[in-house]
Amino acid sequence: MAETEPVLVTAGILVNGDQILICQRHRSDSYGLQWEFPGGKVGEGEEMKSSLRRELTEELSIDAEVGREVFRLRHRYPDRYVEVVFFLVPAFRGDVRNQVFESVVWASRKSLPEYNFLEADRELVNRISRGEIV
Repeated sequence: MAETEPVLVTAGILVNGDQILICQRHRSDSYGLQWEFPGGKVGEGEEMKSSLRRELTEELSIDAEVGREVFRLRHRYPDRYVEVVFFLVPAFRGDVRNQVFESVVWASRKSLPEYNFLEADRELVNRISRGEIV
């Protein structure tokens, strides 16, 4: 039976000039080797921005400044139903160190559609690449 309420997930759009940080899911993960924006599930009772700061510390070893919400979506995969809330991350302290992904890349905004993103992220990816968001 499908879940009626989606799992709440936050993701960060880290920007450095014309570059956006994207992450490739580990090959052993579900949807392995597909690309996504860093982030993860919001814990019970956890505030969304706090959740994203925690996830970015765990995944990339950075202390992020989480800015405004830039996009929100709901997507039903065959095995999960998610609501993803994307926040701009205009600045962070520390050097990005990949802790969990197959690969982490600073990609130019225009090149984003060339990457095989998770299905849920594709509309956002196209809008970022066209300069409509962020």
